[in-house]
Parts: sequence; C-alpha cells; structure tokens
Amino acid sequence: MPTLHKWTRFFSPLVISILLACLALFLFERLADEMLEGDTLQFDGAVRNFIHRFSSPSMTAVMRAFTTVGNVGAVLAMSAAVAALLWFRHRVRAAAYLVMAISGGVFLMWLLKLLFHRQRPTPYFGITVPSDFSFPSGHALVAICFYGMLAQILASGRRGSLRVAIWAMAAFMALGIGASRIYLGVHYPSDVVAGYLAALVWILGICAEYRRGEKTA
Repeated sequence: MPTLHKWTRFFSPLVISILLACLALFLFERLADEMLEGDTLQFDGAVRNFIHRFSSPSMTAVMRAFTTVGNVGAVLAMSAAVAALLWFRHRVRAAAYLVMAISGGVFLMWLLKLLFHRQRPTPYFGITVPSDFSFPSGHALVAICFYGMLAQILASGRRGSLRVAIWAMAAFMALGIGASRIYLGVHYPSDVVAGYLAALVWILGICAEYRRGEKTA
C-alpha cells in the first residue's frame, strides 16, 4: 500500500506540527499588520469593555494569581526547578528541551516587543503601567512555551484520559494567564492573541522534535 504509506507520512505529527507552525506564523503576521495600521483598536476596546463588566473582588484576586504565576520571572524559576528535577531523575534530554523552549521563548518575546514597540493600554484596578512594551504579551507567550513543553514531557508515553488531562490542564493555565492580562487591563486582547501565536511558531517545532527523539530513543 505505497499510496497509503505516503499519506501516512504526510499526516505525521511532525508534518502537522510544521503546518500548524506555518499557519500560526501567517496569522501572527496578519495580526501584526492590522495592529500597526490601528485596525485592531475597535476589537481591543470592545473585548476589554466586555470582560471588565464581569469584574469583582473575587475575580480580581483570581486573575492576579494567574498573572503572578505567568510572570516571566516566575516562569523562569519554575522552569529551572522542573529542569533540575528532570536532571536528577536522569531525564537529561527532557530537561534540555524545557530549557531550550523557555530560553527561546523569552528571547522571542523581547525581540518582538522591541520590534513593534506598542505602548501599553491604561490598566484597571490602580495597577501601575508595566515598563516594557505591550505587543505581544510576554505572559501569554512564555505560558504557552512553559506549559506546552511541560505537558509534552509529562504526556510522553501516556495514553487515554491521563494524556488528555495533562494537555487540558496546560491549556487551562495558558488561557487563564492570557485572560488575566486582559482582565487587569495591562494588555490589549490582540497582544495576548499575538503572544499565543508567536509561542506556537516556536513551541510546535520543539515539541515535534522532542516527540521524534522519544520514538527513536
């Protein structure tokens, strides 16, 4: 069945990851163009106003917690701790890929912020405006890199509901962190979407290469 074999190779996880990364890159470029032209302002304002309607003291406390664990410094500390644990458990390759995913994500974040230099929106709840640029959201970007790579490591070799639960928890954390940035008003919604897309361009390739290495190990 040579034809079936060719289609199987075409739809392999590596090829699918590459295609998704290309799609994420395309969408990021389109979004960046729209942002630079000012065409995202109406969308950003509408989403910010809609989310702010649901504000409450308890919700604000939850969102502050999400944004704290998504802080770049916190993610770097968690990454170092997890990498050290993996190293001591003799999972050197997993530790190296986690460090690679996070370090590359942080470098990409700062590079893109400097490239687009978008000013921050006015935050809610008396929060001081962060000193760095707004586009893309660093919290959203590094959250995808950290929780995505961590989920890939933890889910490797597992099947069924446990694997689904691991990826669902990673998605929940990444989405919660991104939503917190919009809720607190320190980012435009388009910043958060751009952070997710930029992270996917990077992390999809890293995860695909990690899976390939696991199969050949």
